[in-house]
Amino acid sequence: MEQVLAELYARQPENQVRPRLEPTRRAVQILGDPQTNYRIIHLTGTNGKTSTARIIERILREHGLRTGRLTSPHLIHFNERIALDGEMIADEVFVDAYLEAKPLLEIVDEQLVAEGEARLTFFEAMTAVAFQIFSDAPIDVLVLEVGMGGEWDSTNVADADVAVFTPIDLDHQKSLGNTIAEIAATKAGIIKPESLIVSSVQHPDAEEVLRERGRVLFSGQDFGVTDISPDGFGVRFSVQGIAGEYPHVWMPMLGAHQAQNAATAIAAVELFLGGGQRSIADEVLRQALADAVSPGRLHVIEKDPLVILDGAHNPHGIRSLREALGFHFPGRELIGVVATLADKDWTESAREFAQTFNRIIVTQAPGPRALSAEEFATAFEDLDIEILDVVPSALEAVELLRGALGDASVGVVTGSLYMVGEVLASVRENSEDE
Repeated sequence: MEQVLAELYARQPENQVRPRLEPTRRAVQILGDPQTNYRIIHLTGTNGKTSTARIIERILREHGLRTGRLTSPHLIHFNERIALDGEMIADEVFVDAYLEAKPLLEIVDEQLVAEGEARLTFFEAMTAVAFQIFSDAPIDVLVLEVGMGGEWDSTNVADADVAVFTPIDLDHQKSLGNTIAEIAATKAGIIKPESLIVSSVQHPDAEEVLRERGRVLFSGQDFGVTDISPDGFGVRFSVQGIAGEYPHVWMPMLGAHQAQNAATAIAAVELFLGGGQRSIADEVLRQALADAVSPGRLHVIEKDPLVILDGAHNPHGIRSLREALGFHFPGRELIGVVATLADKDWTESAREFAQTFNRIIVTQAPGPRALSAEEFATAFEDLDIEILDVVPSALEAVELLRGALGDASVGVVTGSLYMVGEVLASVRENSEDE
């Protein structure tokens, strides 16, 4: 597995996006178009994609369907990206599929290079292999999350039965566009002629773009969520779906926005299973939601002291985090361990963090894309926020956080999914040692 991943990572990395679809189309064609062998629910948006994908997939499994799920990035293990029946695949499954596909992918590489194009990127090759794994399984339905954007994302060689849009906001502007409307137009590329379309509540500019692409069912208009309330380390809410009503369901995820994600997921499943004409059985939905999880998203890793991991990595995500913390922990001191990536809007993220936390420890994420702790700290100099420390090691920052927390405090590690993964891996390793 290490050798296979080394070969994949030697390709152009997924953060260096090439806005092209033809190479992936060639790759899947030479593999026999495996993505046509199952039905597909395709998700895009700026925030909430992975949580919504996980909820959709869990509801489908409760109906007895065999599911695949493709999401990115991973938190700890590469295999998290590719799940069968809710469980990440074994190393052997990926290695076998990759080695079988490798000679064919190299043919595509040679063609591309001969034409003056770069060979398949990491994400293009990985997506093609994943499609083959799902075909070999085989699965009934794939819950498919875009890597970035939509129109030219590698996943868009697949045709969606249902296209799902989570909230669209500003992120990846260099690749997707400088306005919400431009970004929405790129993301709307996942809509195919036969797609049924469902969307979370959207900014008016994004809503207008989506409406131009087809008949879209919008949260807050065609379906919706009400009566959202915190309930332990979870949220209770009611959903008026497209086909049915689902009162007072509970899900072990924090944040009113996760209830919104769940409403969108429910509507997507109603469209997928019955074209919006058949409701989900009460006992099926309650069991599925009660078992739904989304690691790294308002993820409680310790309760005494209370420490939460959250992958918010853009201003919109940080605002959702702030609302969730106020929703579940009103009046409590909030201490953050914050980091970001150099290619993000880190000055705006700093402003959002300053409005979210009472005190912060500034650190940095692992990997070459990380913004240094020292540079990120400069973004807080003119903001009304107390900096407890500036340390380059995220794991050291978490230890400092534990020491700073009191009975009335909540600690949050946030700003980068890469850092969340590093901390989560450390927590799991320590729990195994004990």
